[in-house]
Amino acid sequence: QVQLVESGGGLVQPGGSLRLSCAASGSIFTINPMGWYRQAPGKQRELVAHISSTGTPNYADSAKGRFTISRDNGKNTVFLQMNSLKPEDTADYYCWLGRYAMDYWGKGTLVTVSS
Repeated sequence: QVQLVESGGGLVQPGGSLRLSCAASGSIFTINPMGWYRQAPGKQRELVAHISSTGTPNYADSAKGRFTISRDNGKNTVFLQMNSLKPEDTADYYCWLGRYAMDYWGKGTLVTVSS
């Protein structure tokens, strides 16, 4: 079993920055692809950024140029640095890990962008 715990969400003004972290624990014996998704009220969950087991990032168009995903394999942790935040970035942000064709999810951390 794999557990994912997110942290770093909160309230930030437009134009501000936040850094999300996700720590993975449990039955992890290999480096797995990880990523961040978000879900705004009344909307479907959507991909924000993904990072492969070799460290290759992939971003949704809405995140390109503003967000940076990174990982620390030694700590089984993935980060999402979010800059130039906009009100439309307000959502619950979920950490994802893929392992052996299974998807694992964290419980989410709320990001609110508002003045």
